[in-house]
Amino acid sequence: MNALMTAVKNFAHDDDGITAIEYGLIAAVMATAVVAAFGLLGPALSDAFTKLAAKINPA
Repeated sequence: MNALMTAVKNFAHDDDGITAIEYGLIAAVMATAVVAAFGLLGPALSDAFTKLAAKINPA
């Protein structure tokens, strides 16, 4: 029983897994922000590129 308690204490004090989880959460937040930015800016960028293409090639 003492070995089990020691193993649980060592697991509770191990910080390596916490760091990996933090990096994963940061990556998820950044990916969400990029998707949201493209969603909000997508129509404006499409309109800007359409106007630019019309000025470059006025056919």
